[in-house]
Parts: sequence; structure tokens; C-alpha cells
Amino acid sequence: MSLRQVSQAFVAATGAALLLLTSSAVAHSAPYEEEVTVDPTGTVTSDGTITLSGTYRCLSGTGPVFVSSSVSQGDPRVRHGIGGTSALCDGAEHRWSNSETRKDAFTPGAAHVEATVMELSGGGLPMPRFHASRQQDITLTEV
Repeated sequence: MSLRQVSQAFVAATGAALLLLTSSAVAHSAPYEEEVTVDPTGTVTSDGTITLSGTYRCLSGTGPVFVSSSVSQGDPRVRHGIGGTSALCDGAEHRWSNSETRKDAFTPGAAHVEATVMELSGGGLPMPRFHASRQQDITLTEV
């Protein structure tokens, strides 16, 4: 077999492999993607209780899974953790909502939220396994 024939066979095999991978990923991605969303509005009360919410979808997990969230307002380098919710990784879409009363006063208006679906997995020392994460600008409204 000449060098040219080997090269052509390699290109054909690579193209076929990429086609198979792409079609498999497209067929798999639609209903089974792991994701987390953040609602476009959150709430803050006069006593400082902030509530963030959204949806999540994750596939099977072997350890405990949580939806965590953090918020920043003003200085984007300063983020405050807002609660954590247990998550069920069964491939279905579920709602999450995290609330916490904070002494650092949040005010109605623009804020930036990060939500993460994370699993603690492993044998002796649990290690984080991230299923999905999202950052989004939201509006905090007073209730």
C-alpha cells in the first residue's frame, strides 16, 4: 500500500469516526443533558432573607447531590453562598430553591447568581463531581 493510499484510508476512517461521534452526541444530547437554570428574579425580605430558585436536571449519581447557589451584588469579586438543596439525579427536570438570612444586606435590584449541581462521590474521602453550573444576572425584588 502506498503512502498516498494509507493517507486516504486514514482520512476516511477519521471522517467516519467523527460522523459517528457527532450523530451519537446529537441523538443523546436533546433529552438527557445535565443542566441547571436560574430564575430571572429572586426575592429579598426586609429581614435580609434572600431566595434564589430555578430548575435542574442531572443523570445518575452514586453519592449525595446538591444544588448550591451564590449571589453577588455590587462588587462581583464578593460572592455570598445562599443555602443548598438536595438533588435527585433521575434525568427528569426538578425545581430548586435556596434561601438564607444574611446580615450583609442585599437590596432590590441587579444581582449576579451562580448555581451548581454537585455530587460528593468517591470511597474514603468524598470528592466533588460537578454535573452542571450556570452564572446569570438576575433582579432581586422585595417581598
